[in-house]
Amino acid sequence: MTKQKILFDTDPGVDDALALLYLHRHPNIDLLGITTVFGNAPISVTTRNARFLAEAWGIKAPVHAGAAVPLNWSGAPHPYPVHVHGANGLGNYPIAQEPREEMDTAARFIVDSIRQNPGQVRLLAVGGLTNLARALETDPAIADLVQDVVVMGGAFEIPGNVSPVAEANIYADPHAADRVFAASWKVTAVPLNLTGRTVITREALATISADANPEMQMVAALSQGYIDFYLQWGEAGMLVHDCSAAVFLTDPDLFTTRPGSVVVIKEGPAAGLTLQRLGAARYSPSEWDRRRTQLVCVGGDAAGILARIYDVCATPRN
Repeated sequence: MTKQKILFDTDPGVDDALALLYLHRHPNIDLLGITTVFGNAPISVTTRNARFLAEAWGIKAPVHAGAAVPLNWSGAPHPYPVHVHGANGLGNYPIAQEPREEMDTAARFIVDSIRQNPGQVRLLAVGGLTNLARALETDPAIADLVQDVVVMGGAFEIPGNVSPVAEANIYADPHAADRVFAASWKVTAVPLNLTGRTVITREALATISADANPEMQMVAALSQGYIDFYLQWGEAGMLVHDCSAAVFLTDPDLFTTRPGSVVVIKEGPAAGLTLQRLGAARYSPSEWDRRRTQLVCVGGDAAGILARIYDVCATPRN
């Protein structure tokens, strides 16, 4: 079977680490590269974290630093969620390397990778969508050369997790998110509607990591503060946001999708709100009609998704 060529755009991030491990260990994935974006921590930290994980796990894919601030930036990004991902972005897991400033090469790398593999590359974005929007600005033709885009983000007709209406990745850069959903490439969103149901309890994490490979044991160790965060909000354990989106790449049959064009509210108290056109009703011509129909995962087999993650990420080494 031909391996899927994946570009991983990420802001590690505890749940990003599990997603990266899934991509690394899945036998049907060829990880072409890792691009980083601000979000769960400043860009210097998310890039350091991506490099740390790649080196620790023997991942050969290159790491390219990306956007440090949102599009249309006019001040500081939103506060970094240290109460969720720890001061170092990886649950305060000990990391010897210090963050450093790096050249912003992510958008160019995305463009070049797609150009070199026309029709073959799938983009998985689990942070803010600034790098993807900037890649489109650099070379709009990539929208017709990429295979598809899978985004962990959005909250459709349900409350958000950083505002009453917004999910964190979309809220990080709503202008970029709207451009990504409006482009002519095929986008599938894996939003809170689905990831709010993929929950790993502390007990389950301990069980699956006890005899697992060292990489999964590291993920379990750096996830403990992340679990504490969710427990204080009444969840049974940590919500598996990013890795659920990774599973969509390999097991789309576990997800229930709904078609319709998507608009993101860019300004004001509803910034980051994701809206999808529903039904077949006809209206006067508008922006909605000029947008491609995209897919939103509104449900799925949560138990099956978790089982797939356990199977791929927690398999002991021979």
